[in-house]
Amino acid sequence: DPSMAGLMEEQVGAWGAGFISIGLVVSLLGALIAWVMLCAEILQLPATDAVMPAFLGRENAHHAPAGALWLTNGCVQIMLLWTLANESTYLNLILLATSLILLPYLWSAAYQVLLAVRGETYEAGGGRGRDLAIGAIALIYAVWLVFAGGWEYLLVAALFYLIGTALFVWARKERRLPVFTKPEWLIFTGIAAISALAVVLLATGELSVI
Repeated sequence: DPSMAGLMEEQVGAWGAGFISIGLVVSLLGALIAWVMLCAEILQLPATDAVMPAFLGRENAHHAPAGALWLTNGCVQIMLLWTLANESTYLNLILLATSLILLPYLWSAAYQVLLAVRGETYEAGGGRGRDLAIGAIALIYAVWLVFAGGWEYLLVAALFYLIGTALFVWARKERRLPVFTKPEWLIFTGIAAISALAVVLLATGELSVI
C-alpha cells in the first residue's frame, strides 16, 4: 500500500519509504503487464474464430499479437489524454468501464443457465441441477449489479458496443460469412436503438457521464 511508505519512514527512516516504493513499482509493473496481455488476448483469440478482423490475431516475430496490442494500447492512450482534458473524468471512466465489463458477466451467467436448461454439454450426466442453481444465482446477481451501476452508464456502454460491432462486421465480411443470424439482428437492432437514445440524451444535455 503506498501509504505504508510514510509509516515506514516514520518508524525506521528513509530506507523504509524507499523499500515500500520499490515494492510498489514492482507490483504496478506486474499488474500493468498482466492487464496489457489480457486486453490483447481478448482481441487475439476471437480473431481466430472469425469474430474479430484477422489482423488482430496475427503475431510478430516475437510471437506477440502486435495488431491487438497497438489497438488496445492506442485506445488506452486516447482515454488517458481525455482525462487530462476534462475534470472529474477518471472516476466516471472507471464507472463506465465497470458497466461495460458487467454485461459480459451477465451474458456468461445467462448462457450457463441456458446450457443447463437445454441439457447441452451434459451428455455424461451429473451436475446439471447444481450448475442451473449456481447460474441462476449468478444471473440474478449480475442483473442487480448492472441495475445498480446506473442506467446512464448502461446507455453509454451501448454506444461502445455499437462501435465494437464494426469490428465484428469487418471480420465476417473479411471471411465472406453471413454477418448476423436472425436473433443477432434483433440484438443489434436493440443496441442501435439504445445507442440512438444515448446520443439524443447526450446532445440535449440530459445525459452526462464523461
